[in-house]
Amino acid sequence: MTYFILKYLHIIGASVLLGTGAGIAFFMLLAHRTGQASTIAAVARIVVIADFLFTATAVIVQPVTGIALAWHVGYGLTEGWIVISLILYIVTGVFWLPVVWMQLKMRNLAITAAANNQPLPVRYHHLFKLWFAFGFPAFAAVLAIFWLMIARPVLEW
Repeated sequence: MTYFILKYLHIIGASVLLGTGAGIAFFMLLAHRTGQASTIAAVARIVVIADFLFTATAVIVQPVTGIALAWHVGYGLTEGWIVISLILYIVTGVFWLPVVWMQLKMRNLAITAAANNQPLPVRYHHLFKLWFAFGFPAFAAVLAIFWLMIARPVLEW
């Protein structure tokens, strides 16, 4: 029973990470394409909440359930696919943390521009380009982790 609970929680956490990440990227991109500060401000408010509520929770749950699951099943944490998964998890975090900061800054810049009925500042556009670029390696790393969790390839060191 413990195995199925751990596995269930781990799969739900992984799904939340992938789904929330994809959803946030989709909605931020569509809001950005409008060029409307008020639209971007409204969407960014929701995105920031979603990132803190869902993504941050899943970020905490994943290593806890993953390590517990590995121990329960009898995998060593030095198994090649687990080591690579953990490295990719860290890579994801290295790109995700700045993205969260950028989202906060873009939200604030859009709120200010909308309140003053002004166009989005150059700083917003610069942050958006960085935000967009940082999303690719983070998303690719999550996809690779999914593959590793499913395939569990035997990797010799």
